[in-house]
Amino acid sequence: MKLGVLLPSFEVGASHALAVAAEADAQGLDGVFAYDHLWPMGSPQRPALAPFPLLAAVASASTRLAVGPLVARVGVVGTAQLVQEFSTLAAIAPGRVVAALGTGDRLSAAENEAYGVLARSAQERRELVAECARALRDSMEVWIGGGSSATNALAREVGAHLNVWNASPNEVRDLARDGPVSWAGPVPSDLRSLLDALADAGATWAVLSPHVRLDALAEWRRGHEVANFP
Repeated sequence: MKLGVLLPSFEVGASHALAVAAEADAQGLDGVFAYDHLWPMGSPQRPALAPFPLLAAVASASTRLAVGPLVARVGVVGTAQLVQEFSTLAAIAPGRVVAALGTGDRLSAAENEAYGVLARSAQERRELVAECARALRDSMEVWIGGGSSATNALAREVGAHLNVWNASPNEVRDLARDGPVSWAGPVPSDLRSLLDALADAGATWAVLSPHVRLDALAEWRRGHEVANFP
């Protein structure tokens, strides 16, 4: 199971996020990710860094970290523009971009409304996700944010990883029977136990929210590798 971290992007300036990415690289983690929000959920007065420029800066500084938004919400920009943003990032980090896509939901609706983003039905947003996924899947790994059964089925249809937020290991195990599942979520009270359970359930990635101890992730990785050494 690969390990990643979400960067602290709800801040003024990118210096902290870039420092976290550099530490993740030094600790031997597999990737860093960035939220795609116009403001932190429920806090319109707070800043939010745009994910693609931030990830491009990380990709330029590292030769090994995978990078990607978590997740890029379709409809915020046009489909062609979103595909091009991923393609441009891949030109900086060939073979290291995760095209994580999402339909968005009611929790992010206020952002769209405030910025005049066209409101679309869930089915219309799934169609946009499918269009982006098909355009990108031959050149990079694609994740689709899970949720409804229709969205989960779409991920399988287009050959994408199903990305779940804070799902239980049992849920991951059930979903992984139908294809690859990546997990993302908040830092738990018992990090080691969660990582053990997710790895056992078949998760392809575990991506932790900002402020996780990166040395603790690296320590789990070392211990897990030793435990599974033949």
